[in-house]
Amino acid sequence: MARGTRTGRRDGGGTGRRIAVAVAVLAVVGGGVYGGTALKHHGDAARAEPAGAPYAQTTLVRRTDLSDSRVLPGTLGYGSALTIRGAGKGLITKLPAPGSTITRGKPLYWEDDQPVMVFYGGTPVFRTLDEAAVKAGASGTDVSVLADNLKALGYDIGPGPRGTQPATGAQKVPGTLLTSPLLDALKRWQRDTGQQQTGTLSVGQLVVLPGAVRVGAVKAQLGDPAAAEVLSVTSRRKSVSVTVDAGDADRIRQGDEVSIALPDSKEVPGKVASVGTAVQGGAVGESEPSGGDTSPSLQVTVVPVDSASVRNLDAASVRVTFTSQTRENVLTVPVGALLALQEGGYALQRPDGRLIPVETGLFARGQVEVSGAGVDEGERVVTAS
Repeated sequence: MARGTRTGRRDGGGTGRRIAVAVAVLAVVGGGVYGGTALKHHGDAARAEPAGAPYAQTTLVRRTDLSDSRVLPGTLGYGSALTIRGAGKGLITKLPAPGSTITRGKPLYWEDDQPVMVFYGGTPVFRTLDEAAVKAGASGTDVSVLADNLKALGYDIGPGPRGTQPATGAQKVPGTLLTSPLLDALKRWQRDTGQQQTGTLSVGQLVVLPGAVRVGAVKAQLGDPAAAEVLSVTSRRKSVSVTVDAGDADRIRQGDEVSIALPDSKEVPGKVASVGTAVQGGAVGESEPSGGDTSPSLQVTVVPVDSASVRNLDAASVRVTFTSQTRENVLTVPVGALLALQEGGYALQRPDGRLIPVETGLFARGQVEVSGAGVDEGERVVTAS
């Protein structure tokens, strides 16, 4: 600490500089960046002097929990919708009701009075799987989807091992080898679910999805061609989508605990399910016709810990509180009570003009964590705010 900064005349200059420092720091903190750097730079340019006027505003050093939290608007719903487009050659003859839940092995819609079933996986059925394909040594991830789902539904698919390669001369494709026992299992499943018992799987007879879904909007009408947009599906679990400035998203982690304020002001606990990686907005020269904000942002998905807490809400505007850091049982003062010293560091000023050197910690909501010899709970110090 520079010599001569703790004694001298009391001409009110310290208070004026304190106000300037406080305004600069509060501006930085309000922008979501800790104010310590701004304070230090200001202190390097202006030598802090002690002892404001006797009538200077004061505050108490308090002991409390301090959290760096942000409250952002979000939208409660079922997440992004996936549009299902049929691949069959017939007509739509039956559709599910919006809000229905569809699981593995259940029909999603009906084409020519035949159910179009749901299997789980990542590869659609892109070719006919039949005895001719068995003879050709067909193998691939579409066969794996068929085998995995029939096995999960309780059917004996035979010994066909995953990873078996097709016969010599055929193109080698990683995946499960199509076998006659697997087609026999398919035939039994078709019989049990009211389908035509052919033992053949053609394009358009199945819809492959990542998992169980909820029917969102129904797009087709009865009698429409199946080879068109039929309906959309969403996740079964409600979630909250929050737009976060890209510069702040690095402080949000998957699994972080949050608080969700519902429209009735009730707060329910939640967790961060995912943090998007695709930056939206912020392109050079890009501007919104309405003059809206185009700053770069990411989508963060939050889920309620207890889904029953939002049972009666299908869609709503909510507010989500993110807490990136918490300091418990620490001494705090308003940011305006900090006095930057020329030689670096900060001090608090007692009403009699004496300075108390302090170390700063977390800045949050206009308060700052302080510590150091001589600073105690209940101590009265000068502040500019």
